Amino acid sequence: MEYQVGRTGRIVVARFVDGDDVLGGLAEIVRKENIRAAAFHLVGGMKKGRFVVGPATEEMPPQPVWRELDESHEAVGFGTIFWHGDTPRVHFHGAYGKHDRVQAGCMREGSECFLVLEAVVMEITGVDVLRELDPASGMVLMKFAGEGK
Repeated sequence: MEYQVGRTGRIVVARFVDGDDVLGGLAEIVRKENIRAAAFHLVGGMKKGRFVVGPATEEMPPQPVWRELDESHEAVGFGTIFWHGDTPRVHFHGAYGKHDRVQAGCMREGSECFLVLEAVVMEITGVDVLRELDPASGMVLMKFAGEGK
């Protein structure tokens, strides 16, 4: 395990409305505000998106198992944002519920808001973290650019 200790910087509160691209909107916020590291919470509704519910097997590189939202769902979750080169990369895990059915996973594509979705983005200062391609997994993973403990 490695870690760095940082501090909370600015807090951004955002409201997404019906049809907004949630993951794209989060990336846009951090780009506009020049936030280099962040954690965020989401709560509200989503009506579209593709998310991963885990690998098919424990072998590397992992083969993702995909699920889709194709109608309105309640959504809640947590994520991080770190940069990969000149692009902010959002990593979000959430739970998506409709009636008595709940699914959970890593939202990766096509995230579309239903009605309203609230975000609280917390800037993390004093850390030197980025995302880098991991050859073993084929995924862009968090890495400490500076010294980790």
